[in-house]
Amino acid sequence: MDPRQLSADVDWQTVARLVLTSRAMDRVEEERLVPEKKVLYQFSARGHDVAQVLLGLQLKDGDAANGYYRSRPLLLALGVPLADALGSGMGRVGGYSDGRDIGVVFNYPNPGGAHALPMCGGVGAQYTPAAGWAQAIKYKEEELGDGPGGAIAVVLGGDASCATGGFWSALTIATTQQLPMLFYIEDNGFGISVPSEYQTPGKDIAANLASFKGITILNGDGTEPAEAARLIAEAVGHVRGRKGPVLLRLTVPRLEGHSYQDTQTYKPDAVIKAEWERDPLPKLKAFVPDLDWDFIESSVAQEVDAAAAEAEARPVLDVARVGDNMFFSGTHSEVGGRAGSNVATTDEPKPDGQRINMVTAIRRVLDQELESNPKVLVFGEDVGPKGGVHAVTLGLQDKFGVARVFDTSLNEEGIVGRAAGMALAGLMPVPEIQFRKYAEPATEQINDIGTMRWRTANRFSAPMVLRVPGGFFKCGDPWHSQTNEVQFVHNPGWLVAVPSNAEDAVGLLRGALRGNDPVLFFEHRAMLDDSWARRPWPGDDYVLPFGRAKKTREGDKITIVSWGAMVPRCEAAAEGFGADVIDLRTLMPWDKAMVLDSVRRTHRCLIVHEDLRTGGFGAEIAAVVADEAFLDLDAPVARVTMPDFPSPHHPKLMDAALPSVDSIRAEIERLVGF
Repeated sequence: MDPRQLSADVDWQTVARLVLTSRAMDRVEEERLVPEKKVLYQFSARGHDVAQVLLGLQLKDGDAANGYYRSRPLLLALGVPLADALGSGMGRVGGYSDGRDIGVVFNYPNPGGAHALPMCGGVGAQYTPAAGWAQAIKYKEEELGDGPGGAIAVVLGGDASCATGGFWSALTIATTQQLPMLFYIEDNGFGISVPSEYQTPGKDIAANLASFKGITILNGDGTEPAEAARLIAEAVGHVRGRKGPVLLRLTVPRLEGHSYQDTQTYKPDAVIKAEWERDPLPKLKAFVPDLDWDFIESSVAQEVDAAAAEAEARPVLDVARVGDNMFFSGTHSEVGGRAGSNVATTDEPKPDGQRINMVTAIRRVLDQELESNPKVLVFGEDVGPKGGVHAVTLGLQDKFGVARVFDTSLNEEGIVGRAAGMALAGLMPVPEIQFRKYAEPATEQINDIGTMRWRTANRFSAPMVLRVPGGFFKCGDPWHSQTNEVQFVHNPGWLVAVPSNAEDAVGLLRGALRGNDPVLFFEHRAMLDDSWARRPWPGDDYVLPFGRAKKTREGDKITIVSWGAMVPRCEAAAEGFGADVIDLRTLMPWDKAMVLDSVRRTHRCLIVHEDLRTGGFGAEIAAVVADEAFLDLDAPVARVTMPDFPSPHHPKLMDAALPSVDSIRAEIERLVGF
């Protein structure tokens, strides 16, 4: 049988044109744009190109692909304009990021076709957002009756990326949830200079996963056009047919270095020679010899040269606009967001009924938003039948079902990464990290989510509410009692809420769930059932704007700035001193205007926080006060904080380390008497 009959539905002329286009773009970059220093990072796709093009031509509306730095052939198959692709490498306006990001770190919103989700700069970071898109497809199909039928999520990665936590987390999610997801692994035998034996036992991830439950494994040669076309069609058809996820491994040669600067001195000459003998382009020409290859190549070269000229003529972004799109500013991104409800809200609390604790307040808001907005999903470790280790989600799964409120595997990168994919797909995810310290494995995803709107020039965004309990409670320890809110403030693009009481928790959480930015919602463990933190329900429409602090006590002798569990201690310590006690309520943004106005009136400033002293957020506040109100000060700006060591476990040791009413009062006395 003629092998072409195995893939008769493939438009081989289109395949040929796209492969030659990819090679021509590589060539113009390598021969001219890189030497001229117009392109600073260049990654050739030679060897990977034929199979990637075949994959891209299989994708359609409703699908999403999450690739990596060698995925430009896929983008070409999706229809990305050549001038955008080349211009992005040159950092010009009109590309993937308007020059904010490296050109190979791509994204491509594609109305009517498959989206290329925003690529991440870290190896393996692409897997869990793809799993989130796949879970959103399943949720929208089964629960909302929404979306084009048979949509799938595809993630591309090299063999080396199969050693990352992101790969294994996504594999767990996809198989346990039976998601419509295709893992497309391009195995070129190297991770930069490191050969496969250092990455994958036996050098074949497909063989190693042969007995993995819940996934179909396909394995083949990505340089053979007929074989690659057959396996790709089989893999895509299997996932579209809702037969479960697929991992397809195709072996391909990396015909150039990892990047343009890579000389490949680590490869013996025999290895390089063997790789070029496997070049898929000559095999493609032999497979479809009837095409006019010379004509296609010459016409493609003209198109690429014209696109390069167009890209070079584009300007560099006006430096005054480089900070645009850090947060939602009134214009929605092309993909992602728009999931918050549009219910009318008020910023005036209307107290109703008896005082309730923060646990009840947070749970009630989640209940109401789940009820009113079918795009809201709550998930994390133990949030289902158990109701969360702090009982915040108790009863929500019983009411809304396992599709809306569900437990996850024990992997924080998977929790936050899948939330990114869900948000991109138009849902409002509410992931929970069980304790603040456990967020560390998710820091790469947190960073990628925060910078997404900015680095894609508002093409993509991933609004969500990431709930994170933390801080001391009865006792301390280095693992469950950390605050370290400043780390989230230092992740650009995240709003950060630190409510101290039930009323503020209601207003900030509801606003976050109806907003268009990613929000870190910090729930202090000591305040969840604290009597001071109890407040009457502030109303079903109450929303507290971010960046608006509150004075909990007023005076003219000293300004005390705090948040979270330290606020009641500051109130108690300030008794009798005529102090302005300011509860910031949010750290990103924080209410500079209220703090500076108070300091200019009281001429003294004390900052109290539970986090460590060195590099804590109090240092930022102190710096702003010193910068902008120095001449108004009658005493040094002071801080009372934890020492620079973790929260100790024994209650006596913990109490000695935490800012206490006595230690705060002593500093107030010092400053007032200065």
